[in-house]
Amino acid sequence: MMTLTKRKTWFYFIPYGLWLALFVIAPLALIFYQSFFSLDHHFTFSNYTTYFQSLTYLKMTLNSVWYALLITVFTGLISYPTAYFLHGLKHRQFWLLLVILPTWINILLKAYAFIGIFSQAGLANQFLSFIGIGPQQILFTNASFIFVATYIQIPFMILPIYNALDDLSPAFINASQDLGASGWQTFRRVIFPLTLPGVKAGVQAVFIPSLSLFMLTRLIGGNKVITLGTAIEEHFLTTMNWGMGSTIGVVLIVAMVIVMLLTGDQKPKGGTPR
Repeated sequence: MMTLTKRKTWFYFIPYGLWLALFVIAPLALIFYQSFFSLDHHFTFSNYTTYFQSLTYLKMTLNSVWYALLITVFTGLISYPTAYFLHGLKHRQFWLLLVILPTWINILLKAYAFIGIFSQAGLANQFLSFIGIGPQQILFTNASFIFVATYIQIPFMILPIYNALDDLSPAFINASQDLGASGWQTFRRVIFPLTLPGVKAGVQAVFIPSLSLFMLTRLIGGNKVITLGTAIEEHFLTTMNWGMGSTIGVVLIVAMVIVMLLTGDQKPKGGTPR
């Protein structure tokens, strides 16, 4: 009986193992392998030497981290109050569905929609003209890039925070109130610490993809926002320097792993608030 059960377990693991090997492990291995080859297809470490000695690439790295950090902070500042408010509504599942709906729309369509909104004849400049300010250069700016990227990432921050709030036992809140804590004290000492795993999960879901944005940097930022994602696209599609593009990809992968380790939940579940 045990042998039959083990066979069934291995049978169920085969599709997942194949998917993991073909679409996760193999691409990562190819990127790592390709990063050690030059344009002449010779084995070399010069790609990594060039990356870490080039001020241009280091500046791109700082830009990527900075913009990803800004997008994550703005997304968090909007998402936590929104998730907290949604959790207290009567028909919260319906409102949560409205939050999820924009994720069903392709990011390219969203980008072109904002191009129309932020253009010189768009709704944003029409409103500015209506209130007497006049048309402004909104599109192709750092602010417009951060705004659109934040808008796109908001649902991915709201969902884990909402789930953390939903998993929070009301007994903790009731106990805090019975002990005489104010609403702010209850939030600061009970609610927020216990929902911090949801915030960390949201940071992972937002910060990591934001590190490698390249489509929005072109369509919304107008190439004024230069990130590592833009550099990878240039090397793979324009200069055809796949080795350098793979090297930058390896650096991004390492950065993503570091972010996951820093934001991972290292405490055992079921702990009590301090």
